[in-house]
Amino acid sequence: MRRVIALLLVACWSVAPSGASVAAPGRLPAFDATVSTLDRATRELMIGRSWHAGCPVPLRDLRLIELTYVDFDGQAHRGQLVVHRWYADGFVRVFRRLYEERYPIRRMRLVDHYGANDDRSMAADNTSAFNCRLRAGSSTEWSQHAYGRAIDIDPVENPFVTPTHVSPPAGAAYLDRSQHLPGMIHVHDHVWWAFHAIGWDWGGTWTGTIDYQHFSANGR
Repeated sequence: MRRVIALLLVACWSVAPSGASVAAPGRLPAFDATVSTLDRATRELMIGRSWHAGCPVPLRDLRLIELTYVDFDGQAHRGQLVVHRWYADGFVRVFRRLYEERYPIRRMRLVDHYGANDDRSMAADNTSAFNCRLRAGSSTEWSQHAYGRAIDIDPVENPFVTPTHVSPPAGAAYLDRSQHLPGMIHVHDHVWWAFHAIGWDWGGTWTGTIDYQHFSANGR
């Protein structure tokens, strides 16, 4: 009888809502997050990489968030994000909820560890926010990431898709969005609702070019 109950519990966990971890639920440390101005080491890491002279947001308006997240094995880790100061508290609320729901995140490192190269960060399935770069496909328009008001989450499981291109390439395995695999984002799942609660919109509902990994404050 105990074996039957255990099997039922495992089955229930395996069909949890999109984005839920496939690892069995266990005890995790309490969620923790800190928001701070950029310290000297972070500034030195960012200058010349994700931030440079001419960026639309000064360093003094950015905030470093350090927080706990759950990986794809159900283990707790500490990650870092940089966002505009206006959105830092909202981010803490979002990621507290995702932690409680055990939404899995592959890794969460500042994009500077990848030379601020978006392709390299996406290939590593890295969740990141601020990056002073141009919008994909534009030679003149700043990305919303350059303002610290956008984030890309689990890029492999949630690729950037155009009619002719999938980025990162490994994201091709997740183009069938009828799948509900760990890390994938869908309308009305835990991730969507968490960002909806702070007024952010999802690129997964765009037409033509679709950005399943992308949430932003203004829907762009």
